[in-house]
Amino acid sequence: MALKDEISKAIAAHGMWKTRLKTAIATGTLDTPIEKIRADNQCAFGQWLYGTNIAPKDRASTHYQNVKALHAEFHKVAARVAELAQKGDRAGAEALMSLGGEYTAVSSKLTQAMMQWQKEAA
Repeated sequence: MALKDEISKAIAAHGMWKTRLKTAIATGTLDTPIEKIRADNQCAFGQWLYGTNIAPKDRASTHYQNVKALHAEFHKVAARVAELAQKGDRAGAEALMSLGGEYTAVSSKLTQAMMQWQKEAA
């Protein structure tokens, strides 16, 4: 699949995490183990990002390096939200997901970086 298509799928999939995490906060239960959430190579985009289907020139780009780093950070913060939700710390989890929260900031930066990479992809 083309780089642009993979990025489009990733933007949509990572956008759905917000809904999944809000459900976890409301219910205190998770649909995915925290360690799997934390790992940035377990989702479909992460598997593609670490896989062999990306051209060497794309892998060497600053876009790739930026997206890879932000993607890893996104998964770390999402796992923190999930941990707090599972422990019943709704206030803490909601703070991370609030407008000024770390999850929202990292998610926004990741989406912007993916969109920029997609825009400049050949």
